[in-house]
Amino acid sequence: MLHIEELCVVRGQGNNAHRVYLPKLTLRPGQVVAVTGESGCGKSTLLEAIGLLLQPSKIGRFELSEGTQQFSIATLLNGNRHNELAAIRARQLGFVLQNGGLLPYQNVKDNILLPCQLLGLTPDNAMLERVIDALKLAPLLAKYPTQLSFGERQRTAFARAILHRPALVLADEPTAALDPYNAQKLFSLFIELVRQEGMMALVVCHDWPLVQHFNLPCLTAQPELSTALAEHKQGGTYFVL
Repeated sequence: MLHIEELCVVRGQGNNAHRVYLPKLTLRPGQVVAVTGESGCGKSTLLEAIGLLLQPSKIGRFELSEGTQQFSIATLLNGNRHNELAAIRARQLGFVLQNGGLLPYQNVKDNILLPCQLLGLTPDNAMLERVIDALKLAPLLAKYPTQLSFGERQRTAFARAILHRPALVLADEPTAALDPYNAQKLFSLFIELVRQEGMMALVVCHDWPLVQHFNLPCLTAQPELSTALAEHKQGGTYFVL
């Protein structure tokens, strides 16, 4: 499970500062939540903070648990324990970037296996076959990213993000450059795999019809000043589920 309370990130300084504030979020295994809001409101910033790529200016509670493992990430953040945070980021989190983020000098199969190799894990062959079959990647395994369509690169990125079975998958506009048919198809495969494997996922998405089609709960950006933001006399965005 994932529990976050009072997470705040500040981008910029002075009058140009923009605060991104998450009062509360709880996710359970198998749950997929869309992060929605206007462009520039801070969706990617929020995802980067939850993904331990940005240091929050304030954090009340941030706990991640998987099976018998429990991580008090807020304690690690407040103690600047970067090595432990990096280990959690590598093992417990999976990332899907807008452009796929594949390594151009590795073929599809090696890109998919990369997180397991970096972690020193033996890939679960049954899981690998299931992911390759679900995402229809078998004909592409020997190809390189430059030989793939955008949709094929995104399918490869999904496979890479989940093969090591992270507790939480973070996807930033993964279907933004796809046509509606392929976007829906890819989204469906992603949601099915996340739920089957008991992972959790946060997906930044501008495609409101897509979110509605899958009836996803939404973590929605509210641009008005909240009480928490108003006391700092600064503008910002807060996210409400």
